[in-house]
Amino acid sequence: MLGRLAPLCRVLIKRSVSLSGHRTSVALEPAFWAVLDAAALRQGLSLAALVMRIDAERAPPQSLASALRLAALQSCGEGGSGPPDTCSRNANKHVGR
Repeated sequence: MLGRLAPLCRVLIKRSVSLSGHRTSVALEPAFWAVLDAAALRQGLSLAALVMRIDAERAPPQSLASALRLAALQSCGEGGSGPPDTCSRNANKHVGR
């Protein structure tokens, strides 16, 4: 399975967000952005609103990128987001972007 997802680990996509009035950018693998996009849609939030919520809930020493990756993994494991293989299918759509 890792062989199929290996291309996802080679590229990072950077997105800019505003947190507490400050612009910052976060670089994540396409698979994580795909899962976070889907989670935001399911929750009726913009991706920016979801990122702000995750940022507000993270522990101070934890990086935002790490908090976002963990939130994406948690989302994949929850019943509302579908089984983890659904997350893999969403991620595979972003290969080569």
